[in-house]
Amino acid sequence: MHDTLTEHARCLYGDEYRPVPDCGREHREHLFVEELTFADADDILGMLRALSPHLVDGNLPVWIRNLAYRLVLLQRPDEPGLLREAAQSLWLHGPDWDGVAAELERRADVLDAG
Repeated sequence: MHDTLTEHARCLYGDEYRPVPDCGREHREHLFVEELTFADADDILGMLRALSPHLVDGNLPVWIRNLAYRLVLLQRPDEPGLLREAAQSLWLHGPDWDGVAAELERRADVLDAG
């Protein structure tokens, strides 16, 4: 088992900024997804920000990034900054996700106005 979600993701997908640790284990994506599914928002955000510090970079597959933001927003649905961060990630991978990104930004605007 890896010590952190970030370490597990780094072993599985690599990292543009740091060397991949040599943990000597076989990596299975479904085990990482299981860990991600039950991780808390801080751990997920830590992983996203460590492996994709500039949002447009990183080796995380798009579907993992989308799932990660979805899980964070389920835990923290009323944080405008996180809604916008998730929307920015989706805008980068559109146009399939443009409608979802626009809705996230609309929700953030409503929260800011309220």
